[in-house]
Amino acid sequence: MNPSDKYEQLKKTIQKHMEYYYDQDNPQITDYEYDQLMQELKVIEKEHPEFVTPDSPTQHVGGNAKREAGVLVRHNVPMLSLQDVFSKEEVFAFVEDMQKQLEHPEFVVEYKIDGLSLVLRYEDGLLKLAETRGDGVNFGEDVTANAKVIKDVKKKLKQPLPYLEIRGEVYMKNADFEKVNERQELAGKRTFANPRNCAAGTLRQLDTSVTKERGLSMFVFNIQQERGGAFETHTQGYEYLKNRAYRLLKIIVFVIHRKKFGKRSAQSEKTAEIYVMILMAPL
Repeated sequence: MNPSDKYEQLKKTIQKHMEYYYDQDNPQITDYEYDQLMQELKVIEKEHPEFVTPDSPTQHVGGNAKREAGVLVRHNVPMLSLQDVFSKEEVFAFVEDMQKQLEHPEFVVEYKIDGLSLVLRYEDGLLKLAETRGDGVNFGEDVTANAKVIKDVKKKLKQPLPYLEIRGEVYMKNADFEKVNERQELAGKRTFANPRNCAAGTLRQLDTSVTKERGLSMFVFNIQQERGGAFETHTQGYEYLKNRAYRLLKIIVFVIHRKKFGKRSAQSEKTAEIYVMILMAPL
C-alpha cells in the first residue's frame, strides 16, 4: 500500500473510533490503541505534509456537540486537548522547549482522570451555565440542570469575582459505577462498558433525578477566564479555588534549572532521569 492510501485508510479508522468515543460514548478500542493510531498518523503527516487536509483528526478536537441534553452554547474559551507524550525523550523535548520560550518556567504536575470535561460559568458567584466540551472549539451542550445535582459542583461561591469560568473533569468512581450496573442488570437494561461511558451518558440525561441517583463526581483543574482576579500563574488560580472549597487534585510544583538540564553529560542525564520520573509518575 502506498503512503497516500495508507494515510487515507488510517484517517478513516481514527475518525470512526472518534465517533465511537466522543459521540456514542462507546469506545471499541483502548485509549492506548487509539493514541498509537494518532501517533502513526502524525508521523505520516510529518513525512508528507502535503497529505494534510482540514478533515484530518490532527486538525480538530473531539467529537460533535449534540442536542440530547439541551441547547448548544458557544464556548467562550476553546476546550482543547492535552498534548500526549509517551517517552522520556518527549518529556525532555517539552521541558527544553519551555525553557527556550520562558525564563525560569515553573512546572505543575497533577493527576489526569479519564472522565469528560465540563466548564462552569459564574456571574457574581452564582452558577449560570454548565457546558460540555462538544466539538472542543465552537460549541458545547448546556447541561446546567444536571451539573447542579453533582455534589462537587458549587452553585454559589463565597467572596466571588464578577465573572469566573472554570474547567474540570466529571467522572464516576468505581464503587458508584458498580452500583449503576447492578441496578441496570436488575432492571433488565444494558450495562455500561466502563465508568467514563457511564459518566458521559449520565451527564447528558434529560432526567436530572437519574443524574443525581448515579452519583457523579467532579474536580476542577483550570481557570479558563475571569474578571477581577488578575491571576498571574496556574498555582495562584488553584489557591483561589481551594479557598472557595472547590475539589482539586493534589499538585506538585517545581522548577528545573537550565544549567542542570541543558547540557547532556552522564551527570545531567541522571538528573534529567529524576525529573522525568517526577513528571511521569503518579502522585
